[in-house]
Amino acid sequence: MDIKEILSKVDHTVLGQAATWNDIKALCDDGIKYGTASVCIPASYVKQAKDYVGDKLAICTVIGFPNGYSTTAVKCFETEDAVKNGADEIDMVINVGWLKDKKYDELLSEIKAVKASCGGKLLKVIIETCLLTDDEKIKMCEIVSQSGADYIKTSTGFSTGGATKEDVALFAKHVAPHLKIKAAGGIASIQDAEDFIRLGASRLGTSRIVKIVKAEEKD
Repeated sequence: MDIKEILSKVDHTVLGQAATWNDIKALCDDGIKYGTASVCIPASYVKQAKDYVGDKLAICTVIGFPNGYSTTAVKCFETEDAVKNGADEIDMVINVGWLKDKKYDELLSEIKAVKASCGGKLLKVIIETCLLTDDEKIKMCEIVSQSGADYIKTSTGFSTGGATKEDVALFAKHVAPHLKIKAAGGIASIQDAEDFIRLGASRLGTSRIVKIVKAEEKD
């Protein structure tokens, strides 16, 4: 698979607590240089990053991150604020406890509310697969398919595990045809990236692919 094709599907990501503007700026520079789909950054840097990149690169940020248990009103406010600041894409975390409690209507209503707050921007729904049973993953494929969201996403990268090939294959089998898939967390090699794309992922949340390409350029 062509490396440019892989890079075009990467949400180049820095979400660590200690991320500084210099880190974000370098991420944006790399995103532009290597043609990534977006950079995924903390909400507090969205306006500065958007002012910096203009129309050269999509800015993605995270909502209800990483635990997902903010109220719906808070998630909607976060989303509206991020969009106002220039975010092009929103990755929200579901309330995993609600899923465990089988509060399916509440989950669907929340995702719909956040999607409405996106003002037409892309919405990706993080379900944190490492905490779920296969039945719960399948149920979330159904709910997210009905919600109006654009993507279902495996992981935050901040819990007990990241994307697995089994989970992406499960998503591909159970999501509606219009719903896209994002794999995130633990994508450590070009081979991983190729495998996830072949299994059905349209986006990859990772910082490592660009780092690998940069390292290969130096060799």
